[in-house]
Amino acid sequence: MKKIAFAGTDGRTLLWALIVSTATSERYEDDYQGIVMRGTPAMPKFVETMGWPVSFIPTRSNTTDDYAAAIIDAFNDDRIDYLVPMPETLLFEGLVDRISEAGFGDRVLGLDKAGAYIEGDKIKCKQLCREAGIPVADAWDEVDARDYEAILRTCMDYIDRYGGAVLKYPYSAGGKGARIILNAWEIRQVYDTLIGDYKDKYKRLFTKKKPWPLLVESLMSGAEISFTILVDAHGHYQILPTAMDYPERFEGPAGKDNPITGGTGAVSPHPMETPALIEMAKRTIAEPLIVALRQEGILRPCILYPGCFVSLDAAMRPVRIRVSEVNIRPGEPEVQPVARRLRNLGALIVSALNGNLHEVEPEVRKDQVSVNIALMTGPGGPDGQKGYPWSCTKAEPVAIDMKYLKRKGIQLIPSAMSYSEEDKLFKSDGTRVAFLNGNITLKSNETRGQMVDRLRRKLLAAHDNGKVRVIPREDKRGNRLDLRRDIGRHFFIAEQIFPDTLS
Repeated sequence: MKKIAFAGTDGRTLLWALIVSTATSERYEDDYQGIVMRGTPAMPKFVETMGWPVSFIPTRSNTTDDYAAAIIDAFNDDRIDYLVPMPETLLFEGLVDRISEAGFGDRVLGLDKAGAYIEGDKIKCKQLCREAGIPVADAWDEVDARDYEAILRTCMDYIDRYGGAVLKYPYSAGGKGARIILNAWEIRQVYDTLIGDYKDKYKRLFTKKKPWPLLVESLMSGAEISFTILVDAHGHYQILPTAMDYPERFEGPAGKDNPITGGTGAVSPHPMETPALIEMAKRTIAEPLIVALRQEGILRPCILYPGCFVSLDAAMRPVRIRVSEVNIRPGEPEVQPVARRLRNLGALIVSALNGNLHEVEPEVRKDQVSVNIALMTGPGGPDGQKGYPWSCTKAEPVAIDMKYLKRKGIQLIPSAMSYSEEDKLFKSDGTRVAFLNGNITLKSNETRGQMVDRLRRKLLAAHDNGKVRVIPREDKRGNRLDLRRDIGRHFFIAEQIFPDTLS
């Protein structure tokens, strides 16, 4: 039994541990035990209730110091054999370095502090991509965030030439640092909102005399497609199934009233995934990026997660791919549906750490589509909270009809939840409270769009029928939870766009 620990406090952490413990490979005989380092307060009780074969190792706090201490103790005591850190902050703050200093560096999957700038500094990542020949936005510039006149000139130029501009806080922002501008009327308001959100962070990072770096990119069009890439120390790699993320809070294009969030749901595969697309991603992104990491002296076993824009022709063939950003950890919630389609996640992780990743290909359930929907805290509360991703009401009871979910084949993964021993209740901690997951097996008598739409409606019905509720203080019969209703619809839309290709 090989014990793989996943460090973090969100839904992907628990789900990967569960998949490692339960997925059955058709090619590999080894057994794996999934372990969660820390998790959220609700997870141990939820796992006990569900009877899932996942164990937990606590940490004293959520600091990197306490994670490192607990992980090193677990390695020394043989309670874990391998480790996958999930939150990027742990990598930014040198978790891998500390584990390596303790003699266990060959057992942890992730970049060290020297390499963490790939995600931690978007401007330096753009420079790396430029030097490596990896395509990015057609135009981008670094400007001083306090120099509004320079930002205005750049935005007006990009709006004229490319149809829009994107302002990006270049450091860690939990997936919320990008602000899209589509016309001149939006520039000032979007700029003021971004500065209001990150002014305090800038002040902590820079003295008064130093500029505040801000990345301004030309707007990219095309299909947004994410690639999860496992890499070993020799540069061997495997691309996992693709995913489509739904980063905007509401349906429709991002804008000042529809912010980019930490993710409201995902599907796998991406509706426009093809073998030709995977080959283009290998040649254009994965291989030159790994070469660049080797040249920089920062290549080690890791997870790379580039978010891309792909241009397609009328036959849905990829003709161009550009990188928006490169993350150094699994995406949340994108890797939840990705993992649910893998039979050999444990074998892939171990081979990445053993240096023989080229010998272990992803064992994908190619006949299945997986859909993930985030249950988010909606508006309302004692102070008129706006809901996720703004202000959220907390500490309200969570009611879950476990029997209904099991009967319908719906998996619930707790995220921003706690458990009260005194009240014997799960309670909401706000933000993304939980995730609903479901898979559907494709059949020949229906199109993929029709079948995925049926799965989408089943997941929505669990919410609409009150089978998962956050009970509002002001209305015991209500439901504080909210969700996006369009997640998964793009399979059906893709069939309408490309009827000859996807029929």
